[in-house]
Amino acid sequence: MLLCFPRGKKSDVACGDRVMVEQTSPGQGVISAIEARQTLLYRSDPFKQKLIAANVTQVIIVVATEPAFSDELISRCIVAAESQDIKLLIVLNKCDLGERVPAASAALVQYEKLGYRVVKLSATHDGARLLPYLADHLSLLIGQSGMGKSTLVNALVPDARAATREISEALNTGKHTTTHSRLYRLGTTSALIDSPGMTEFGLHHLSLEDIALAFLELRPLLGQCRFRNCRHDREPDCSVHAALRNGEINPRRYAAFRSLCAEIG
Repeated sequence: MLLCFPRGKKSDVACGDRVMVEQTSPGQGVISAIEARQTLLYRSDPFKQKLIAANVTQVIIVVATEPAFSDELISRCIVAAESQDIKLLIVLNKCDLGERVPAASAALVQYEKLGYRVVKLSATHDGARLLPYLADHLSLLIGQSGMGKSTLVNALVPDARAATREISEALNTGKHTTTHSRLYRLGTTSALIDSPGMTEFGLHHLSLEDIALAFLELRPLLGQCRFRNCRHDREPDCSVHAALRNGEINPRRYAAFRSLCAEIG
C-alpha cells in the first residue's frame, strides 16, 4: 500500500478521483494531478463546499425502519444525483424489524411512484442481496447516521473491517467510525464508497432551474406557466400549482421543492 497525501495544506481531491502520484519515500507518496471527473457530488452552503465523491455512477440512499429517516434529506440527495445525471437506488435497511416495515415502506411509496427503485433488506442478515445492483458501478452509499451503512459495507465487503483498521493504524488515529468517504473495490469493474452520516445536505451551488429539473414530476410542466420566469410559488396560471391542486404532485415533494428554492433564493 502506498499512502499518498495532496501537495500543500488544502486538498481538492475527492474520494473516487483518478489521480497521478509520485512516490516520495518507501510506502508514501504525493498526489501530483487529478484526472478529469465524470461526476462530482458535494454539499454547499453560502460559505463553503464539502466534496463527497467523484466519478460516481450510482447513488444509493440508505434509510432504515428505525431510527426515523428524513424525507427532506432523501429529496436533497435525489436532487444532487439528478443534477449530475447519476443513477439512483433507495435501500430500506433493518427490515428484520418486521413491525416497523409497513410504515417505513409507506413513506417510500412517493419515490417508487416516480420510478426510483427501492430494495428492502437487512444488512445483518441478507446484505448480499444488494450485490447485483452494484455490478459495473462506482456506487456511493449516503444517508443519515444510524441507518446501517457501515454494517451494509461489512456485509458486502468481507475485508472492510481489516482495511479500515489498517488505514487507521497507518494514520495513527485509532478511530474506526466513518469520518470521511472511503472506497472499497468489489472487483475489476465495481466499487463502493461509504460516506459519513449526514443530517443536512446544502445545495447552494445549484440554480433554481437545476432544482426544478431535478424533480422528475416537474419536468413535463416546466415552460408551461404563464410567466417564463415563474418560480412555481404564488404566480397565477402556474402549471406546477395546477398539477398540485389536481393531485398529480405529492404535497410533501412540492414542499421539499419550495424549501430548496427558498434556501438558495
